[in-house]
Amino acid sequence: MKQFILIFTLFFLFTAEAKTNINFWETQNGVRVYFIESHELPIVDINVNFDAGSARDNPKKSGVSNLTNYLMMLGSANLNENQLSDSFSDIGATIGGGVDPDHAKITLRSLSKKETLNQALKTFQLVLSSPRFDKTVFDREKLSTLSLIEQSQTQPDSIGANAFKKLLYGDHPYAFPEEGLLETVRGLKQSDVIDFYKQFYTAQNASIVIVGDLNKNEAQDISDQLTRHLKEGKNPEISDVQSISSGENLIENSAQQAHLFYGMPTLERQDQDFFPLYVGNYILGGGGFVSRLTGEVREKNGLVYSVYSYFMPMTKAGPFQIGLQTKKDQIDDAFSLVKKVVSEFVQNGPSQKELEDAKKNLIGGFPLRLDSNKKITEYISMMAVYNYPLDYLETFSQKVESVTIDQIKDAFKRRIDMSKFSTVIVGKK
Repeated sequence: MKQFILIFTLFFLFTAEAKTNINFWETQNGVRVYFIESHELPIVDINVNFDAGSARDNPKKSGVSNLTNYLMMLGSANLNENQLSDSFSDIGATIGGGVDPDHAKITLRSLSKKETLNQALKTFQLVLSSPRFDKTVFDREKLSTLSLIEQSQTQPDSIGANAFKKLLYGDHPYAFPEEGLLETVRGLKQSDVIDFYKQFYTAQNASIVIVGDLNKNEAQDISDQLTRHLKEGKNPEISDVQSISSGENLIENSAQQAHLFYGMPTLERQDQDFFPLYVGNYILGGGGFVSRLTGEVREKNGLVYSVYSYFMPMTKAGPFQIGLQTKKDQIDDAFSLVKKVVSEFVQNGPSQKELEDAKKNLIGGFPLRLDSNKKITEYISMMAVYNYPLDYLETFSQKVESVTIDQIKDAFKRRIDMSKFSTVIVGKK
């Protein structure tokens, strides 16, 4: 109990400090900037986020966003890929990137020592504004991507996840894997990544998160330096997810285990039902060994190796997904029990004790998501990408604490319709 009180206190100390330290402004060309001053370590973390995720791919060119993002880190301006890599490694700086359906990011971590940081920023600015997209590098990485896609087609998790996306989203951009499909990546040309970069890596599509050993004036200078050469441009909205009737896809596979994917699209970012669904799902299947699904399906009946559920809120309706792995001859029994547990939870909600325990775990564990500059940078980047209010961290525990049983029951009954769930089983005969 004393340990929980200590963690709880640390959470409020952090969020109170975060309230005063989260600075926000816009650059002259409209880039949104979030800055947290932290002098505990001589390090600066920078995430530059763009509305350039895989949902922006032309379906016929699925995978171009992923390839564009990666190639940006393999040569800039007059620096080829080796020279660019050396310019960072020689000063102990690192860059990274990544793509999900809703956004792409380019990241920098550097020591805050002035000479080191200035050199890192000078090169990082070239990465953002002057990628080379060399033909030989493009051809090589295209082949590498195709090889990775071919490899993923032998893995039950990837097979199931891609089939599940297709059932849930049909022709919507969320239906396609970030890395693309074999047939679409094969058709990509060097000009496709150049065009994608020009269209989507723009000032109005960008946000910057800076966390580290700087003051506000220095952070403002950095945000101006990194963005002044970005072109103008703003994306249209991603299309809404259309209601699709439930579907089923049973996929034979030689793996020893069967993999289940079960659910429906339901939750957007900043949805008014987020906290009741978030807390409720922790009780249902998001809380690991303390969740109902684990307790009933794994612990009491021994039917699965693992079972889980989660909401993945996105710009448009993201999935509520239930998954498990089990022996092939147990999949029918496990699936039947999963449906029974979920149905009972949707109808009756949690007990008061389950709710109280979930709140303690969620609030007590929240500081662990923010116990380093890098984690803080990632969390603030999520807030930036989805335009969360600046007080989100401060009010998180309050909103979790205010969730009631009736709110959970109401939200699950309105938002979770099991008659619309789609099912994919990899390994089902």
